[in-house]
Amino acid sequence: MERIQVLDDIEKDIITCLQSAAQALLELGKEKSSQKQAETNTSQFLRTLSQVESKLSDQINYLTQVSTGQPHEGSGYASQKVLQMAWHRLEHVRSWVNELDRLKASHLAASNRTVAGIPNGSMTSSGTST
Repeated sequence: MERIQVLDDIEKDIITCLQSAAQALLELGKEKSSQKQAETNTSQFLRTLSQVESKLSDQINYLTQVSTGQPHEGSGYASQKVLQMAWHRLEHVRSWVNELDRLKASHLAASNRTVAGIPNGSMTSSGTST
């Protein structure tokens, strides 16, 4: 209940903030505007906005702790990028292993042909195979 009351207070502060901004703009829109009145409304707007920002940050921190069971540690972008790069490296290593496997099979097949009496490659003038 206390958290809901805090959210209600934040909502009221937002309304006050918007009203202060509107009053400042109305004052500035007059032909003979009062600079002091506009500054008063502007400073109230900024003060209330700062309070709203602080209260919302507190609520967000609370909600992230409740939802994850641990304090918020910042953006997940870095972790996502690390994971993405790890997947990329894994695929690269897989392609290397597949290429090595292909070369191994090729060499085994060539050596099996040579053992079976099937020459592998052409003969040179010295009588050795290439």
